[in-house]
Amino acid sequence: MSWTRVVPLAIFVVLCGFLLFGLFQDPSRLPSPLLGQPLPEFEMSALGDPERMLTRDDLVGEVALLNVWATWCPSCRAEHAVLLELARQGVPIYGINYKDDRAAAQAWLERDGDPYRASVFDPRGRLGLDLGVYGAPETFVLDHEGVIRHKRVGVVDERVWRQEIEPVVRALRTEAGSPAP
Repeated sequence: MSWTRVVPLAIFVVLCGFLLFGLFQDPSRLPSPLLGQPLPEFEMSALGDPERMLTRDDLVGEVALLNVWATWCPSCRAEHAVLLELARQGVPIYGINYKDDRAAAQAWLERDGDPYRASVFDPRGRLGLDLGVYGAPETFVLDHEGVIRHKRVGVVDERVWRQEIEPVVRALRTEAGSPAP
């Protein structure tokens, strides 16, 4: 067999291997270089009050969720009821309103309920970029010192909460000596 046939065949086999490997990967588990790193420093306005500036320090002090959301995001609408229920149960949730219109976001929260203790308004996606956000929704678990311990890309539904995120939250609360909600 000549090299002109072997090389293309070898390249084809390698490409097929990569594609086959990709079929068995979970797209919601995109690795994040920020896992184990502190939440990036920022200073941005609060969604509900453009005069109020929020910083990293406003989101630190307890184990909490940080949810990236937008009104243009249908998946964000799908997870909204679950976030409201988690907030009712005492789970601290902070929001990043990502590449959105302030008035539309405020109207949505007024109409459908606001699960967030505070929402950072990120109209250009600057904080999202610093966090390595691919799109909305994405949810991070922060420990009590503001270190990113888990990242979820995609909708947080009841199953995802129970099986993936809640165990991380419980472990971090136990580690920090905090009671569960």
